[in-house]
Amino acid sequence: MMNRIIAVIAFTLISFGTLTAKEGMWLPQLLKSLNESEMKSMGLKLSAEDIYSVNNSSLKDAVISFGGFCTGEMISDQGLILTNHHCGYGRIQSHSSVENDYLTNGYWANNHSEEFKNPGLTATFIIRIEDVTDEILNSISADLTKEEREKAIKKAIDSTAKLATEGTHYDAVIKPFYYGNEYYMFITETFKDVRLVGAPPSSIGKFGGDTDNWMWPRHTGDFSLFRIYADKDNKPAEYSEDNVPFKPRHHFPISLNGIKKGDFTMVYGFPGRTQEYLTSYAIQQIKEVINPRRIDIREKALEVMDKHMDASDEVRIKYASKYASIANYWKKWLGENRGLEKANAISMKKEQEDLFVKATAGKPKYDNLMNEFEKRYTAIEDYEQARSYFIEIPYRKVEAIGLASAFRDLVKSEEPTEEQLEKLKKRIETHFKDYDYATDMELAQVLFKKYQTELPEQFVPKSLKSNQSKLDGYVKEMHDESIFTKRKDIEEFIADYSAKDAKKIEKDPIFQLTLAFWDIYDNQIRPEYGRLSDEIDSLSKIYVAALREFVPGRYYPDANSTLRLAYGKVDNYEPRDAVNYEFFTTTEGIIEKYDPGSDDFDLPDNLIQLIENEDYGQYADENGHMPVCFTASNHTTGGNSGSPVINANGELIGLNFDRNWEGTMSDITYDINQCRNISVDVRYVLFIVDKFAGATHLIEEMTLVKNTAEEKKGE
Repeated sequence: MMNRIIAVIAFTLISFGTLTAKEGMWLPQLLKSLNESEMKSMGLKLSAEDIYSVNNSSLKDAVISFGGFCTGEMISDQGLILTNHHCGYGRIQSHSSVENDYLTNGYWANNHSEEFKNPGLTATFIIRIEDVTDEILNSISADLTKEEREKAIKKAIDSTAKLATEGTHYDAVIKPFYYGNEYYMFITETFKDVRLVGAPPSSIGKFGGDTDNWMWPRHTGDFSLFRIYADKDNKPAEYSEDNVPFKPRHHFPISLNGIKKGDFTMVYGFPGRTQEYLTSYAIQQIKEVINPRRIDIREKALEVMDKHMDASDEVRIKYASKYASIANYWKKWLGENRGLEKANAISMKKEQEDLFVKATAGKPKYDNLMNEFEKRYTAIEDYEQARSYFIEIPYRKVEAIGLASAFRDLVKSEEPTEEQLEKLKKRIETHFKDYDYATDMELAQVLFKKYQTELPEQFVPKSLKSNQSKLDGYVKEMHDESIFTKRKDIEEFIADYSAKDAKKIEKDPIFQLTLAFWDIYDNQIRPEYGRLSDEIDSLSKIYVAALREFVPGRYYPDANSTLRLAYGKVDNYEPRDAVNYEFFTTTEGIIEKYDPGSDDFDLPDNLIQLIENEDYGQYADENGHMPVCFTASNHTTGGNSGSPVINANGELIGLNFDRNWEGTMSDITYDINQCRNISVDVRYVLFIVDKFAGATHLIEEMTLVKNTAEEKKGE
């Protein structure tokens, strides 16, 4: 018995030694019971009620889901939103033209009438969060099949959501937590009239570009400004010239007092996806099998694109965005693997699992749990690889295959609809706008070789296997003969299309290969991968429930794009031996990186002049320097882009936009020594708005807070 107790205590120490103040994406309605005391011991001067309240104004009322893919925050009582430049990039681009290139030159509305409307862009507030686990699960019988259970849960979710929002303009989103052990309902209010107010030039908003992505030190002014409009009653409304600026329940005061090492910080936002409860078998597969293969595929793709982009400015422009997209997660996976290795993540998980087995000894339900995990991960490996290769190569990298895939439903249709045809016409236009025949053909030649040689034979289309010795010629012949590589031919074909024309597509060599890829994926890969994934999820549900039941500690659920609070401290870090990164950067570093004419490090002339003259106004630090970015130990991920970084007083001090390369494994396991979120200092944001852009009218509607030296001393 004593050994059992010791094992449980030991497991708690190992498992939750890292579940400290700096780790976790916490549900805000549970802060009072789980986190408030600790947060206050770290320096928080607010209460949990100040952060999240249903009945009173609180910090949550200033945080929005921006477009459903980023976070934003209210920074004035006139509906002004602050978010990242990369979050607003698509909207800035949509308003840009050759004559008015707002991406290059920036944009600043001088008044409300100059703010640009953005159809489809939304801003969503959380009104309240409720635990609806009993409502969803209590009526679900244990003897239901998987399909019956899913239908019953969906029915319960729909019924609960409808009841909660009936007679209101609110929406309800109900999501599973802890692998379906709990369900929470988020009552939301969504505004549909969101207008572009201001954005710096890309040379500021994307300074560092792909070179600095995932890296520290950073000098990126990654911000943009939007505004919510509402009807005369301050309620959501479709765009109308009669709409007025929205008055939020709360907006963040903005601190000009700066930061220092050890300062308490919070990040409030909508993190996308994490997998913190993966077993050692999963992490080993990610680190040793999945990531290396995905990295290699993307390296080969980038090499091909590099070659063609270097040879032609036209190709360089066409493929710039695609290249950046491919490079983004290539770089992320490299950093993730490096971080997992440095954190000894596999060994740490194995130790946890050994102790978990001891802690649950004598409970038949858990006796064989780890063995079952191991069996499922062994079984899924080939299907995981095949799925990854399908997504990475024919589905995403070989663009002619991607275009042909869009025609599969058309061929099946007895009579195509006008909607179908119009959708395909738009798809063709988008495809060929940034398409290069030679680049696509070489990508197919290089990547299909990997498909042939690295996948189990049953997952490779017969035509690829039969042409293995003469693949380059086979691919060239396909591209030469196919309608899907020729814009004029495919446009003329679709313009007069009728059902009888399907035979022409069916004979197309690229379309035939496309169908072969999809046939294998739909009939061999997807079903078995889905079955094994479901079994792993079922085991994970049992595992996480057991952890929470038998091992004392605080457990935060994985991120799932719902509102969360992370907290930590402003801090530097040491990525490797004899290297120590400071927690902040200044405009001095911008000038050091400045490379005239480069894609990543060019600068506007007037910014250079402001920096050289040290013309920083009230935004300089106490030493006269202009801060740009800083790092802290807040636990963040994708979706946290644009999240407010808040100090102990509930004031805005920064804008989250990235993580350090060494800490990208935080989606899987968090290491306080490695993981840092990267934020642009709000003083740099204000400096750009005020001194660079001259948009002082925007500064005037914000609430700025600046203590005197005497006040600071007395704190």
